[in-house]
Amino acid sequence: MNKRDFIVGGTAMAVVAIATSGCTTTGSGSSDPATRRQAIDAAVDNALQRLYGQVPGSKEMVDSARGVLVFPSFVSAGFIIGGAAGDGAMRQAGKTSGYYRMTEGSVGFLAGAQSQAIFVLFMTDVALNAFKASSGWTAGVDGSVAMINVGATASVDTRTAQQPIVGFALTNAGLMANASVNGSRVTPLGI
Repeated sequence: MNKRDFIVGGTAMAVVAIATSGCTTTGSGSSDPATRRQAIDAAVDNALQRLYGQVPGSKEMVDSARGVLVFPSFVSAGFIIGGAAGDGAMRQAGKTSGYYRMTEGSVGFLAGAQSQAIFVLFMTDVALNAFKASSGWTAGVDGSVAMINVGATASVDTRTAQQPIVGFALTNAGLMANASVNGSRVTPLGI
């Protein structure tokens, strides 16, 4: 197999992996909007419970946020060229106020796949209103997201927690260090 065939084949596999994973991130392949909303809400509830159990201080931050975007299964895959996608919901005062899809593309030295839960907390009304006024919001362009890292004391870094928009990335192993959502695009789902 020559290098060109290897790269083209790897790219095709990455595209197929992203396309099919985006359809199953909620655990339901149903095209029924009500069933899809229920599946997303259940996955969001589970992801929030995992976050609260693994990251001390996260529940208090979520409770004080004006709005919280939760993507319970943000799946990334690729070989040289990759991408990521996941469906989620906006929670305001503990209730779902909308459904969204987050996507991301990348080029570089990468191979493999991973799934993580992404939480984006809008801590101010200004930040939340700017997000809601957009028809498509890009992290790092339309708003900077300060990613939370747990410090040596196993608690949330209070300097980061004071930013207008903060985020968590949670893998099966726990809070993801040095995570970034910059460049990720969030658009409303029509369900």
